[in-house]
Amino acid sequence: MSLPPLVAPADGLSVDEVRRYSRHLIIPDVAMDGQKRLKNAKVLAVGAGGLGSPTLMYLAAAGVGTLGIVEFDTVDESNLQRQIIHGQSDVGRSKAESARDSVLEINPYVNVVLHETRLDVDNVMEIFSQYDLIVDGTDNFATRYLVNDAAVLLGKPYVWGSIYRFDGQASVFWADHGPCYRCLYPEPPPPGMVPSCAEGGVLGVLCASIGSIQVTEAIKLLTGIGDPLVGRLMVYDALEMSYRTIKVRKDPECPLCGKNPSITSLLEDYEAFCGVVSEEAQLAAAGSTITAGELKDWIDEGTAIELIDVREPAEWEIVRIPGARLIPKGDLPAHLSELPQDKRVVVYCKSGVRSADALATLKNAGFSSAVHVQGGVTAWATQVDKSLPVY
Repeated sequence: MSLPPLVAPADGLSVDEVRRYSRHLIIPDVAMDGQKRLKNAKVLAVGAGGLGSPTLMYLAAAGVGTLGIVEFDTVDESNLQRQIIHGQSDVGRSKAESARDSVLEINPYVNVVLHETRLDVDNVMEIFSQYDLIVDGTDNFATRYLVNDAAVLLGKPYVWGSIYRFDGQASVFWADHGPCYRCLYPEPPPPGMVPSCAEGGVLGVLCASIGSIQVTEAIKLLTGIGDPLVGRLMVYDALEMSYRTIKVRKDPECPLCGKNPSITSLLEDYEAFCGVVSEEAQLAAAGSTITAGELKDWIDEGTAIELIDVREPAEWEIVRIPGARLIPKGDLPAHLSELPQDKRVVVYCKSGVRSADALATLKNAGFSSAVHVQGGVTAWATQVDKSLPVY
């Protein structure tokens, strides 16, 4: 469905701006009116990472007048494979500041507003209220539900994108004209069911594919052109190079945007709502968690342990703790009979999330003395053997 422009046009464009945006101005659908709307627009990018990078760069190039950036992290070398708004010289810098500098290098006419903070229930409403449109580039479910709920409660549209390995999704959620994120995903997936990009990986260029869709949708909403992805989910498969569109209907029983909403304010704890770590895993890990340093002491002392790596084979090839045996978490139930009863079983993963789930499996199978390593192989590589790579 076509929608009216989200913002009013600015008073005018300078001679320099006309020169800069000339390829937009000669498109009849955009023209002077559309470009002046972009100039007057205030758009907030949630995150300056994989999706936030192309989003910010192309929104800046398009002439969006005010760009807000919500980002609390610093640039890490592992980001550079996909977060193209940052460069080698930015490693260790604030992502927000690095992104701002890149945006201003692309277009000095853009007003960049930094929000160097973690988005949470205490600040999201105040931050969102300053903008016409939100573009969500986060990679965790707790923040996605937070963004959705705040946008619905404030009556604002937002452009959503998601990436994982070779697959991407994008849509526009605007409760005034269609469904919200909760209509599509009423409940978050079980903890550990959908790994983040940090756990499962992502093809770097996929960020550009989905990010460009997000920017296209933002421009359409701001200027009132075309048919936005309201009520439609775009699904992209990079391996097959295929796009398909799925109809998403507004759920009349949606607890947030339905006829009789039961959610009328933000939840107190979105991490708890999404269950980042399952309750069973939390119970298993309580009192059965060791540090990387303690594991090193056990190995040096010759303590009888069976060290199990529950990551995937591709991760095992990157880095591993010496003496470990690879049994991916999904395969662990089939290999329980192979584990020794006369040794303490120690499990680890990349960061400690998957190993906590694996620990619950072991405890339920009778391995009561089993433990897992807090921080996983990342902690080992940063605290014990710093010659090892971190991914």
